[in-house]
Formats: sequence, structure tokens, C-alpha cells
Amino acid sequence: MQLVFETGKPIAQVARDLGVNEGTLGNWCAVERRRREGGQAGLSEDERAELVRLRKEIAELRMQRVCSSSAFFRLSSRICAAASEDTPGASPASTAACRIHLRNVSV
Repeated sequence: MQLVFETGKPIAQVARDLGVNEGTLGNWCAVERRRREGGQAGLSEDERAELVRLRKEIAELRMQRVCSSSAFFRLSSRICAAASEDTPGASPASTAACRIHLRNVSV
């Protein structure tokens, strides 16, 4: 690592000279660079703001998905209940379709 920092040579060249894997030396240099900077190599102010915004958006989308799937399941259950075998006049085709639908929904 010292050779990379002091000489300014590329990591690939130093790795070849030392007979060390380039990726390994690169990882070591990255760790040392973070240590020297005191861990201040974090996200910028803009990146933090975007991260917060994206996390909120993900939470909202997950909630919408849960609500949508619950509403869909309730509606499909009502439709299939109306077409069940217990309902007089229910066609065998609609009853079979509801069984397939419920089996696919429950997966």
C-alpha cells in the first residue's frame, strides 16, 4: 500500500511487481485510504437526501402493494364465493376457474 501511496504508481503495476492479486491490493488500499481520511469518505449531502427520499418511496410502494393485494384478494374471494359449488346455479366452469384462481393467489 505504501508503494501505491508514495510512488503514485497504479495499483495494477504495484500488484504485478509484488506478485499480489490486483483486487486484493486495491481492497487494502481502499481500507487504508478510508482510515487515513478518518472515515469521512461517506455520502455527500445530496446523496444522503436522495437516499432518504428513496427509502421513503420504497416504504410507500410496499404499503401500496400490501393494500392492493389485500383488496384484490378480498374482491376475488367474494366473486369466487358467489360462484362456489354451494351457490345454486353456479356453472362448473366458473367454480373450476375460481378454484384455480384461489390456488394461484394463495401461492
